[in-house]
Amino acid sequence: MPAYPVYRRLSNLKSHYKIVSPLEFDEIQQIGTLFFKTTTHTVKYPEKLRLQDMLSLTPPFEPSTAADYNSRLEMV
Repeated sequence: MPAYPVYRRLSNLKSHYKIVSPLEFDEIQQIGTLFFKTTTHTVKYPEKLRLQDMLSLTPPFEPSTAADYNSRLEMV
């Protein structure tokens, strides 16, 4: 089991994730020049699968860092 938080991003660099627990993650999404932050509690099965894909680094998910995530967080 990974130590939380775990950081991931999409390969197109438009979404950055902070996985805070096996059932919750924060996402910073870039749409054009705007940035949005959302928190997802994985209740539904597709959300759980997405979180598993993030943790296992299934493409298009890539490893990221706290510094990378926090630099995006400042733009929200």
